[in-house]
Amino acid sequence: MRLKELRKARHITQEKLAMDLNTNQNTISRYETGEREADYRTLILLADYFNVSIDYLLERTDNPAYYK
Repeated sequence: MRLKELRKARHITQEKLAMDLNTNQNTISRYETGEREADYRTLILLADYFNVSIDYLLERTDNPAYYK
């Protein structure tokens, strides 16, 4: 998942992202390392937060375009 790449490009800490998504830093860390996979709800939250498509987030495409 491109989570770490997106987070770092926007200069957001794991703690800040966790607070914004109402979760904890440990969960964000596990998503970034692949220790844990995000559920559908969380994928939607992350895609909306970074304004990218879920496919981009999951590395299924290199096009970050977000369509509503």
